[in-house]
Amino acid sequence: MAENTNADVNGLSFERAIEELESIVKRLEEGKVPLEESVAIYERGEALKRRCEELLKQAEARVEKVTLDSSGRPTGTEPLDVK
Repeated sequence: MAENTNADVNGLSFERAIEELESIVKRLEEGKVPLEESVAIYERGEALKRRCEELLKQAEARVEKVTLDSSGRPTGTEPLDVK
């Protein structure tokens, strides 16, 4: 089942993955989910978290910052410093 869950998660957009992750967190925080289901949705939440991190890294790799000359005019772009 974990492989099936990961395959399903890998097709989600960032927005959809984060929305579902927030829903899982809310359910777990309420504490009204049976233990077995809690474990299953926690595992799904971990897969969703990894998907969001992956998509954010991809976005960061595509972002560039504009370089300016001494008078403030754009001169080009360079990779964004990711820390």
